[in-house]
Amino acid sequence: MADKFIMAIDQGTTSSRAIIFNHEGRIVSVGQKEHEQIFPRAGWVEHDPVEVWNAIREVVAEALSKASLNKDNIQAVGITNQRETAVVWNKETGQPVYNAIVWQDTRTGKIVEELGGAEGQDKYKARVGLPLATYFSGPKVKWILDNVEGARADAEAGKLVMGNMDTWVIWNL
Repeated sequence: MADKFIMAIDQGTTSSRAIIFNHEGRIVSVGQKEHEQIFPRAGWVEHDPVEVWNAIREVVAEALSKASLNKDNIQAVGITNQRETAVVWNKETGQPVYNAIVWQDTRTGKIVEELGGAEGQDKYKARVGLPLATYFSGPKVKWILDNVEGARADAEAGKLVMGNMDTWVIWNL
């Protein structure tokens, strides 16, 4: 068991990290790389999903190299990610249709208001346990479908998939 390790991939808001732990839970090595924060307008925050994926590949390689390990030494991988950041991509090409819309982004305020209607942000709270908010992925995906040329048609044709950053990472693994 001593030659087996656990890797944590932490895809955060400002950087991606790969941390390797030994069988006693001690950190063996860490790789980390920041990624660009994209601010197209006030209140908008985006990340390039391809850049994030490339950073993850780099930090995994860095952590393995620092520990003089290879993929065969890794027994399990855990992934943590930046909350409700939403990514929509074409499942045939693997390419994102738009940048990831970050959890901090507030562009979906009007969508949230429309979804809440006269009852407001608490309209679905009794059913789902949380109020409607720009923080969540659903309104972000709706924004992409409504504003990215061809996205809605591709979604209706079954060509698109969506997820948070953890889903994007797993898809690319």
